[in-house]
Amino acid sequence: MNERQPLAATRQRVRDELRERILTGRLRPGDRLVERELAEDFGVSRVPVREAIRSLEAEGFLVEQSARRIVVRQLARVDVEELFDVREALEGLAAGRAAERAGAAELKRLERALADAARATARGDAARITVLNSRFHDEIVAIAGNALLTTMLHPLQGRLRWLTSQNEHWAELLDEHRRLYEAIASGDAERAKAFAVEHVRVNREVTLRSLFGEEAGERPAG
Repeated sequence: MNERQPLAATRQRVRDELRERILTGRLRPGDRLVERELAEDFGVSRVPVREAIRSLEAEGFLVEQSARRIVVRQLARVDVEELFDVREALEGLAAGRAAERAGAAELKRLERALADAARATARGDAARITVLNSRFHDEIVAIAGNALLTTMLHPLQGRLRWLTSQNEHWAELLDEHRRLYEAIASGDAERAKAFAVEHVRVNREVTLRSLFGEEAGERPAG
């Protein structure tokens, strides 16, 4: 067991760094990942790099084009639509449950997340804003207290964070999160659920326009 821990820790470090490079745009859709080059870059053997790549494939960030070619995945519109469909359903549920369960301590955690996000927004710190906005949603899921919901969201978190990073209307996003907080703090589950769903729908339109052009915010018929 002890012999495996260093390898596991190395694999996690490589995986987290590669994911971060994708999320921040250092690795862009279509960029190829070469095990040998990454191993040299990280100063590790090719084994943890290979395992990190497999993990990121499972998360949906990478795709195997051939036996020797792994690239950063280019999300098609249908991929983004499907992610938002899932996010809408799950985050609506999470917000409703959080409104029913949130006490003073839980609301304090959301307030701290909002305060941190407000400071990052004032500085225009894009990377920090993305992390903190994701943390706000993670806190809501934690407050909801549904283990199955948490399990379902876990493999999607990276891609959902990537989608969140496409929305650069930071002040508006902060205002929406404050209103979502107020809905949860009210204890009204239906109000919180309805606002969470609307929040996701607004972000869907913003993201689609960012990725696919001005007309992409309109959902296709059918």
